[in-house]
Amino acid sequence: MNMVRQRPFGQRYAFVVAGVVFLSLLAAAGLRAAPGVLILPIESAFGWSRDTISLAAAIGIFLYGLTGPFAAALMQSFGIRRTLIGALLVMSVSTAASYFMTAPWQYVATWGVLSGVASGAVSMVLGATIVNRWFVTNRGLVMGLLTASTATGSLVFLPGMAALAEWQGWRAVVIAVSIVSAILIPLVYFFLPERPRDIGQLPYGASGPDEGASVPRGNPLVNAFVVLFEAARTRTFWFLFATFFICGFTTNGLVGTHMIAFCGDMGIPAVQAAGLMAAMGLFDIMGATGSGWLSDRLDPRKLLFVYYSLRGLALIYLPFSDFNLYSLTLFAVFFGLDWIATVPPTLRLANEAFGDRKTPVVFGWIVAGHQFGAASAAYMAGYMRTVEGNYFNAFLIAGATGILAALLSLLIARRRVELETAIA
Repeated sequence: MNMVRQRPFGQRYAFVVAGVVFLSLLAAAGLRAAPGVLILPIESAFGWSRDTISLAAAIGIFLYGLTGPFAAALMQSFGIRRTLIGALLVMSVSTAASYFMTAPWQYVATWGVLSGVASGAVSMVLGATIVNRWFVTNRGLVMGLLTASTATGSLVFLPGMAALAEWQGWRAVVIAVSIVSAILIPLVYFFLPERPRDIGQLPYGASGPDEGASVPRGNPLVNAFVVLFEAARTRTFWFLFATFFICGFTTNGLVGTHMIAFCGDMGIPAVQAAGLMAAMGLFDIMGATGSGWLSDRLDPRKLLFVYYSLRGLALIYLPFSDFNLYSLTLFAVFFGLDWIATVPPTLRLANEAFGDRKTPVVFGWIVAGHQFGAASAAYMAGYMRTVEGNYFNAFLIAGATGILAALLSLLIARRRVELETAIA
């Protein structure tokens, strides 16, 4: 139900919707990045081991990805606004509850399970759903901008969170994240209509009647699995799933979770290391937006080959660098430009293969692969740091997977494979 039927800007109101979603994605990404800031202060405050703390981050990342396809199905069945408001509310409450934690299982429950499930509804699948529903033209560009928010939020907030943790302790960080999530709820309620036709408009760039995708009937859980089983019959799905697994393994899981701690091992203060991550976030805005623009014009497979190759080489280079200003700046520029540039070409390949109607759910499963990879790296790197005393081999392994993803990208076939079975 929409309280306000008419909105300003005509078809351009789609960009208002994109702006609201951008802010929501920004907040969710900041939440998912917070465990990277909390590793050292929580280790100091409670004496918990690095692998124990990393477990909560890994579970949160894993559930963040697993929730995606079901969240996409919920958005189709019950509405984007209802799903998003519910997710923001759980994000706010769960992070606030961690203020009172005294045992590792409570950290896992709040920052791992509850916030992981809730933030999974405020992820790249939300961006894909908005782009497919509100835009006909410039999809790659808009997806690039929304994608940038998921990485930018996880990076540009880090210096502030690190400074807050240093000044007032880890509890100040969890309260700040909770407040930001709560503030977005009224913004979503008042400024996010369900569909363009609900405000008497067409999707941006549309010239004919807004046919709109029919609302799926049946259980959203069943619908999500029906689409998965159909998509899984194609090699395209598995290539996209595998490359996105590696994407998450090399970004959110490894660098996003452990880069500040890695810099700490090398004698670099947390606030300075967080500033390096923020610089990556700024370059990511340019990289993701530029990637969206290129994805509308060039072969997405070749773009993925370039992105994953550069990422793999950057990760292999870092452990051999001397961690001075020059080498870290070089890493920040290359890795930042490439951080999440893979999303627009991956979404384009998914749209070509599975069609506009089913792509949000299919893409949700592909994003689940991204987060499975991220969860694996988050725990693996923490475990290797505990056992070996350093992150050296963890970064070399991640670099090798980047090269593998580059090669797999070239194997993706570009042909339309429509899923024949309709959602029940």
